Formats: sequence, structure tokens, C-alpha cells
Amino acid sequence: MTPIARRYFIKNGFDGSMTMLGIVIGSWIAGVVKTEIVVTAGLGACLAMGVSGLFGAYMTERAERKNRLKELEAAMLSDLSNSIHSDASNFASVYAAIIDSASPMLTASISLIPFIFTLTGKFAISDAYIASLVLTLATLFVLGLYLGKIARENIFLYGVQTVASGLLIVIIIFLFGAI
Repeated sequence: MTPIARRYFIKNGFDGSMTMLGIVIGSWIAGVVKTEIVVTAGLGACLAMGVSGLFGAYMTERAERKNRLKELEAAMLSDLSNSIHSDASNFASVYAAIIDSASPMLTASISLIPFIFTLTGKFAISDAYIASLVLTLATLFVLGLYLGKIARENIFLYGVQTVASGLLIVIIIFLFGAI
């Protein structure tokens, strides 16, 4: 995976987990007992993050890469619109958009698994809230481990930092819910 794709994957995977954490904890505090509400809200968020990532990253990458291509054309005094440079630029824009779209949908979906089991009668919703919290924090921890590996630093410390950010969100939402 290229550095740009890695950044998109981690950053947006983090966003997907944190968004779903907010939905799950907010639903828990609000006393939502209908699993369908949590699943529908979660799937809606997954879809929104995916579509946003797909189009936002594609348009952003395409604009940046077109700018670089035009700078290269000016420096070379040549039209590169039908060149390998143009093809590579287009491919990179699509590749970044797919990573940017898939990453938050994947990590957010992990948080929904317990609620999907609840729909099938395998979990009580109270258990789904706890299991989702654990799965989401575990996802954040794994993302942190990966960041630590990329940085070639203490992977455990990175894992703890990403989990701490998730716990901070949980605490803040609980505090707002108590008001």
C-alpha cells in the first residue's frame, strides 16, 4: 500500500470507528432499545462516509494530480493528456477514492456486527452495546498498532493512544448524556 493510500486507510478507518462509536454510545445513553434504529443509523452513517469518501477523495486527488500534470506539461513544453503520466494520475485518483471510501465503511461495519446478531436473536441489545464498544475499541487499537508499525515506534503505545481517544469520546458523550 502506498503512503497516500495508507494515510487514507488509517485516517478514514479511524473516522469510521469513531463515528460509529458516537452513534452506538449516543443510542445507548438515549435508551434506544430497538435494534433496527441503531442498525439503520449505523448503516446510514456507513453509506454516507463511503459516498463522501469516494467522491471527496476522487475529486480532491484528481484536482491535485491534474495540477501536477499541468505543471509537468509546462516544464516539458508538451501535452501529456494521452500519456502514461495521465493514465497513472487517473489510476491514482480512483485508487485513493476506493481506499478512502472502503476504509470507514469497513471499520464502522465492525461496530455494527453485534447489532446484526441481535436482529437474528443471537444477542440481547444490552449485550450488543457492550460487544460493539469492545469491538470498536479493539478496532481502534489495531489501527494504532498499524500506525506504530509504520512509524517504527512502540506499537503498543500507539494502540493505547487510539483507544484513549475512543474512551475520551465515550466519556464526553456520557457527560453530555447526563446533562
